[in-house]
Amino acid sequence: MQTFFVQIKCKLGRTYAVASELADREIASEIYSIAGDFDIIAKFHVDAGVDIGHFVAEKVQTVPDIADTRTLITFKAF
Repeated sequence: MQTFFVQIKCKLGRTYAVASELADREIASEIYSIAGDFDIIAKFHVDAGVDIGHFVAEKVQTVPDIADTRTLITFKAF
């Protein structure tokens, strides 16, 4: 199992719509609104061997009204 986070910048006024669409797709284990350069941070778990770049490109970045993303790959949970 691989765990990673994606910070998501939304088009103006679309944060709740993006968060709702992510929740509807049931691909993120947790979704939070945040302050700063990005509007949302979402936590994902995928099976070992899944290409995270393809997953993000095909499952996350295809959500309407996402303007930008930043992926944070994790190594170990403490």
